[in-house]
Amino acid sequence: MAGERRRRGGDGPRERPRERPRERDPKHPLALGLVAAATEWSRWSEASRLVTPHPAPPAVPPGSTGPLASPTYFWGTYRPHVYFGMKTRSPRSVVTGLMWLQHGGGLRHTCESGDGPARYGWVMHDGENFGVQEIRDGRLLLRTEFVKQPGGDHGGDWSWRVTARTEGKGPAPLLSLFFYVATDGQGELRPVLHNGTRLAAVEGTSEELGNFTLTFLPPTGEGEEEPKYASYNFLAAGVPGLHRLTELVQRSLREASLFSPPGRPRRHYLGVSRTGGLPGEPPQGQLLLHQVTLEAPAVLEVVLESGSAAGARRGRLAGQALGAALARHAAAFERRFEDTFGLGARGATPPQRRFAQAALSELLGGLGFFHGRSLLRSERSSEPLPGPEAVLFTAAPSRSCFPRGFLWDEGFHLLLLARWAPALARDVLAHWLDLMNADGWIPREQILGDEARARVPPEFVLQHSETANPPTLLLALERLLPDAPLPYLRRLSPRLRAWFSWLNRTQAGPEPLTFRWRGRDADAERFLNPKTLASGLDDYPRASHPSEQERHLDLRCWMALGARVLAALAERLGEPPEPYSDMALALSDNALLERHHWAPELGAFADFGNHSTAVALRWHRPAPVPGQAPPAPRLRREVREAPRPRFVGALGYVSLFPLLLQLLRADSPRLPALLGAMRSEAKLWTPFGLRSLARDSPWYLQRNTEHDPPYWRGSVWVNVNFLALRALHGYAHTAGPHREQAAQLYRELRHNLVTNMFRQHEATGFLWEQYRDSDGAGQGCHPFAGWSALVVLAMAEDY
Repeated sequence: MAGERRRRGGDGPRERPRERPRERDPKHPLALGLVAAATEWSRWSEASRLVTPHPAPPAVPPGSTGPLASPTYFWGTYRPHVYFGMKTRSPRSVVTGLMWLQHGGGLRHTCESGDGPARYGWVMHDGENFGVQEIRDGRLLLRTEFVKQPGGDHGGDWSWRVTARTEGKGPAPLLSLFFYVATDGQGELRPVLHNGTRLAAVEGTSEELGNFTLTFLPPTGEGEEEPKYASYNFLAAGVPGLHRLTELVQRSLREASLFSPPGRPRRHYLGVSRTGGLPGEPPQGQLLLHQVTLEAPAVLEVVLESGSAAGARRGRLAGQALGAALARHAAAFERRFEDTFGLGARGATPPQRRFAQAALSELLGGLGFFHGRSLLRSERSSEPLPGPEAVLFTAAPSRSCFPRGFLWDEGFHLLLLARWAPALARDVLAHWLDLMNADGWIPREQILGDEARARVPPEFVLQHSETANPPTLLLALERLLPDAPLPYLRRLSPRLRAWFSWLNRTQAGPEPLTFRWRGRDADAERFLNPKTLASGLDDYPRASHPSEQERHLDLRCWMALGARVLAALAERLGEPPEPYSDMALALSDNALLERHHWAPELGAFADFGNHSTAVALRWHRPAPVPGQAPPAPRLRREVREAPRPRFVGALGYVSLFPLLLQLLRADSPRLPALLGAMRSEAKLWTPFGLRSLARDSPWYLQRNTEHDPPYWRGSVWVNVNFLALRALHGYAHTAGPHREQAAQLYRELRHNLVTNMFRQHEATGFLWEQYRDSDGAGQGCHPFAGWSALVVLAMAEDY
């Protein structure tokens, strides 16, 4: 202070103390404004990164999916949500498809599991050039077949054959088959009419296809070459969006058409009008539709011929030539299947081999190509944002329930695809990595385009930027790694590192080397146990009260797998494997794993968190509002004991993860407890596979809300059972004190799982999303030939 006075000129009049600079006062308007501006900038920056693609070079090189670079995979059955249809791997592809109507019934077009056909599914499909599907709809049997023929610069030609039969006695209803071609924003279609009434062909032009002709051949009787009597209608209409095709056709049907076979009674039927559309909605594309009405049996063929393939074409692929091509491809498929999986050499019966072929074929027939924008939301933003324009080539878990891409499902799909067609699996994996944003996040569910969005309840459309998903793509990469071309791996490496870094950063737990799934349900009172959708295990019991103190065992094990695979990738590329190898070593430390996750009172590994064991759902009647009707009672959660930090006593799939991903040493003293829980009928063992939650658990088969039945609370799931088989097979072939116990358990579990899935497929015609632990019956979505198709690898003992 004395120095201060000297600078002011001795002991003169004292000045007022200097005020603190205004910008440092946190309550000053200027400071508040700066804070607000900084906050706004942070939100803007986060929102910008949310919708900005990752800056690394694309994993899928530009132009590599086009007809010149990849003619084999250009055309395909890439519309998994319809019973039969084809499109190209193009953002605005021309699409083709089939609808049918048994008069007196409903119009069939999109795959349905509730009121759809009794059975449907691909019985042969090579994922490239050929497929055969069988559909049973009441008494009607439909067989849809296709063959592709290479040539030219635009993906070549293809031909369809649709065979219709009826079963049983008595008159069958008239059958109408609707073959259509539609554009989605680009391209031009021109009808070619025969006698002014029958749509004989469509001439078209599009950017990807050049000039092409789609010809509808007259129907014939089965095994005959002479035309069969049929009545014809056609429709030319503007399309407001491909997701409205079914509605557009339904609105165009009029009971004014007449089926008049010579010497037979006349019958009225529903026929489409020549022109149509949806009133008040501007068209985005064109639709030309060919309706054929007839009596089964009948055979109908459709041929697409590319203008650029005319010089290489030996003749039209129809009639006998098409039959011969289908027979050649069927024989080649069966040879390739046996060469790949060797089931015949293992003693599988012909019905078992057909079952395995159908499982693989349904997965390949469920491949789809999607284009559009996801709807994204940052946790710091109240408004959702459209993501960048994206494309995705992926398998779909279920053609009826989930005909779109799911991140953790896809890693399991790729395990089978990698065995059948490694180049195809590499392409799918690269497409997924190109969905990554600037932060390294990949949305867990991909809802791209109007057709995909039309099948999703609105509450599930929005993707939250804090929500992760198990990095199962790394399971597939581990299988692909030894034989993948180095240029391919170099393209993937920056994105894989960014993804793993995002997981490590955003899903970190409360202590080093612990991890916590973000995004658990916030309204805890609604749920018996708040869901953890990010984990993929949805309603599997976690800590009753979500908190930042949780340690999630399965996520820790996934991160250990990821670190191990990225270290192996670095070594393959000739790069230093650190820090991934160091992290893999630390996460594989069995002593540290036990310290963080071994629950002595459970005798197993477990999650840790703020948990109450006295929680139940009780009916609650909300307080009445004056002047309104009494509110309906609701199920709400009741907590009878305060939560405290503890291990979560839920013995089930999560408890097995150190075994499933083979983090436990072969001589681990904890391995017998896990093997014992797996084999105990009071715990996880059933004659049909391992159930997801122990039968003596308080959450076993318990609803999570009034409208939320149990999901991962007792049913048998194929993907985790496959991981169990893979791990047991590994422990059975590794020296250790528990080798024989693992081998015996492996043999019994494999027999139970495969036998039940085969039996259920024989009975129902479907692979199922899950299987009931009490009797093995299929449950949930069907067909579900996503990860349930892993039964093929289990039959082949290919892990």
